Amino acid sequence: MPHTLAAPAHSELIIKKSRFIGCVQPMADRASAQAAVDALWKQHPGAAHICWALLAGGQSAAVDDGEPSGTAGRPMLDVLRHQDLEGVLATVVRYFGGVKLGAGGLVRAYTDTIAQALLTAPKVTLQRMATLQCEVPYALEGFVRREVESAGAELVDVQHGTLVQLQIRLPEAQAGAFVQRINDGGQGRVGWTDNRS
Repeated sequence: MPHTLAAPAHSELIIKKSRFIGCVQPMADRASAQAAVDALWKQHPGAAHICWALLAGGQSAAVDDGEPSGTAGRPMLDVLRHQDLEGVLATVVRYFGGVKLGAGGLVRAYTDTIAQALLTAPKVTLQRMATLQCEVPYALEGFVRREVESAGAELVDVQHGTLVQLQIRLPEAQAGAFVQRINDGGQGRVGWTDNRS
């Protein structure tokens, strides 16, 4: 099951006098990633390269920023994929130390910098969510609210009319069992008006 990051995490490596400053952080799309990279250039105007990789669905990217092709962005993206991450931006700011590392050395340096940052990164599981809507008599509202709370679900909206309409959000994997519990407890008096993710 894919994960994302709860918060940014950083690392720093010195390899043959070159300084590699890594960061992994949650990121939704390419436009946000580009804005984060632009901000890094403002923070590090003397950097030789700022390479980055984004794993965000159809908006993934791998940017070598002047390093030899395939030695920075792609290896960083591979680290993110290997750890089954989604919605994550990896950046490495490199200050050149005067000693060339060669293609293999660069791949190792960028890979290691991101791997080190991920060691301390707080990960959270991504779950597909389902939104359910039901209608119940007023007498069952308390029962449904208790079931929502015990399932750790979110009560999104409640409308009071002839019946009580409740909109509930919970992980898709739990939806079937939740609906069954509500139906059993409601003894045929629960109407489901919508079931979409």
